[in-house]
Amino acid sequence: MKTFTRDLFQYYLLFVLVLVQNVSTISPHKIPRLSPYNKEALSSVSAADSEDLKTYYYRQTLDHFNFAPQSYATFNQKYVVSTKHWGGTESNSPIFAYFGAEAPLDGDFSIIGFLSQIAPRFKSMSLYVEHRYYGESIPFGTMEEAMKNETTRGYFNSAQAIADYAEIVLHVKKKFSAHNSPVIVVGGSYGGMLASWFRLKYPHIAVGALASSAPILYFENITSPDAYFSLVSKDFKEVSHKCYETIRKSWSEIDRIASKEGGLSILSRRFKTCSSLKSKLELKYYLEGMYSEAAQYNAPPKYPVTEVCRGIDGAQKGSDVIGRIFAGMASFRGKRSCYNMTTRNTQTSVGWRWQTCSELVIPIGIANDTMFEADPYDLADYIKGCKQMFGVSPRPHLVTTYYGGHDIKLVLKRFGSNIIFSNGLRDPYSTGGVLEDISESILTVTTRNGSHCLDILIAKESDPEWLVTQRKTEVKIMEGWLTTYYADLKA
Repeated sequence: MKTFTRDLFQYYLLFVLVLVQNVSTISPHKIPRLSPYNKEALSSVSAADSEDLKTYYYRQTLDHFNFAPQSYATFNQKYVVSTKHWGGTESNSPIFAYFGAEAPLDGDFSIIGFLSQIAPRFKSMSLYVEHRYYGESIPFGTMEEAMKNETTRGYFNSAQAIADYAEIVLHVKKKFSAHNSPVIVVGGSYGGMLASWFRLKYPHIAVGALASSAPILYFENITSPDAYFSLVSKDFKEVSHKCYETIRKSWSEIDRIASKEGGLSILSRRFKTCSSLKSKLELKYYLEGMYSEAAQYNAPPKYPVTEVCRGIDGAQKGSDVIGRIFAGMASFRGKRSCYNMTTRNTQTSVGWRWQTCSELVIPIGIANDTMFEADPYDLADYIKGCKQMFGVSPRPHLVTTYYGGHDIKLVLKRFGSNIIFSNGLRDPYSTGGVLEDISESILTVTTRNGSHCLDILIAKESDPEWLVTQRKTEVKIMEGWLTTYYADLKA
C-alpha cells in the first residue's frame, strides 16, 4: 500500500533531506511539513537582530483542561523576549508574540525577521514562545520519554499548545508590568494556523493575528486531497513544460532500470547515493519530496523550481531521462561527492508524525493528471497506518469541530475579527488557505509569485517589490488595529 508506507516530509527540513530508510519504519501517511522555511534558508539570509534576546522558562501546566491529579504536573516551557525597542511600561507599547511550531525555537531567530524588523516602528516588545514537546519544552524530560506511551502522548495537541501560549502571554505582561500593552500574535504555516485559532479562542488576550501561509482549510471534505501536488505540478509546468514532461516520464524509467538485474546498483551509481538504495521507492520518495520542497519554498532570488528545471533542461547533450533528472537534483542540491538519501528521527519528524496521526489529519493524495505517479488519498489506509504506529485512530473531524472548518467563512464573519491570512499563490499549501476577504477585519494578502511564509522571513535588499508591498500592507492593517485599541483604552 503505497500511501500507507510513505511520508514525504518526515524529515526535518532544517537538517535532513527527504528519503525512506526502511519502508517498515516509515510513517503511514504523507503530509509535507508545515515549517515556515526550509533548510536552504539557513544559508541564504543574514542573521536576525539577536541583540537583547533573553531566554526564560515558564513552569507550564501539563493539562489545561482536566482536574485529575496528574493534570497538575508542570514542565519548563521556553520563551524568549527582546525589549531592545520596547517603549516600556508607561507607553503601553505593543507586544508581538511569535508562536513556535513543530521545531525547536532556536532555529527561528536567524530566519523569522518580521518581529525584529517592525519593532522600531511600533516600539514593540518581541516575544517568541516554543511549542510544547519541541526543543527544550518537552514534558517528562526527553522526547523519547514523552512519546513512549499513550498517556504522555495525549497531552500533545494544538488546544493544549494555544492554552500554553495564553498563559505565557499573560505571564509576560505581568512580568514586565505591561498590563495595557496590546498583543498581536504571529505565526507561519502550522504556527500560522495556531495564531488564527488563538485569535478565535482567546480574543481577550490578542487584539489581532497574522497567519502566514496557514492552510486552515486543508481538512476533511473542504479542500481536494489532490490540490497540493496539483499545484506543485503547475509550478513546474509554468517554469518549463519540457522539465515537467521529463519528470513525468522519469518514474517509469526508474521502474524499468530497477527491474533489471543489479538495477538498484545502477540507480545508486547514477544518482551518487551515499549508501546503496534498498528499493526504488527510496529514490522516488526522495525525488518527490525534493520537487515538493522546491515548490513550497520557491522563494526569490534563486527560485528553487527554476533551479531544478535549469538543471534538467540544461543537462549535457545526449543525456537520457535519468541523466537529466540527476542534473536537476545536482542543480538544486549543489554538486556533492554523494547525495544522502537516508533519514534519521528528529524531534520534528517524531512529533509531526504524532500530530498528523492524531488531530492534524490533512488529506493529501496525488491525482493521475500531475507530473507524479498517481496515489489517491485513502482515509482507511491512513487510519490503519496510524493505529499500527501509535495504537490510536486519528480524528479527522476534530479540527473542523473545534476551530470551525466547513462553514469557516461564516464562522469567521460572525465570530472573528482582526486576522490577516497571507499566502503566496505558488505555495502548494495555499490551496488550503483563506484567499479572499471575509469581512472588514478578516483580510487576505496574497502574492501571485509568492511561496511559503515569505512575508515573515527576514527582509532583504534583494526582495522583489511585490514582497515589500505585502509586508507594508500587513503593517498598515496592524496599525489600524492598534489605533482602535488605543482609542478604546483612552475612552
